[in-house]
Amino acid sequence: MARMSLPAIRILVLVLTTAVQVACASAPATVDELIGDAACTGDAECRTVGIGALACGGPQGYRAWSVRRTDEAALMQAVQQQRQEREQQIAKRGEMSICRVVPDPGARCALPAGRCVLRADGAPGGAAAVR
Repeated sequence: MARMSLPAIRILVLVLTTAVQVACASAPATVDELIGDAACTGDAECRTVGIGALACGGPQGYRAWSVRRTDEAALMQAVQQQRQEREQQIAKRGEMSICRVVPDPGARCALPAGRCVLRADGAPGGAAAVR
């Protein structure tokens, strides 16, 4: 096996990291645009949606969104597209990960800002998650 110099390894890591960031950045921007400012007046307007995909299955994380301003059908379509793209990347690269469950933290309306946010502590009482 050929040995690589430290500078060559650093360049390779930078190139691979940039490629992953570019690949992952396309769909989240669409999801973020659809979520917008996630404006709300109360917890009942806030939902969560799983984003991305892990090699063992399940979402990489969650985003809070508001039923007040977001077209749910369009959001679910964008999330599904992003998930499929990520699953294809995982399969193509033969990625593996630790198998862990990323629990849905739920969402709440942060007042006075009036914006849906994820519950930091996963405390109960959030609106039902949409998957």
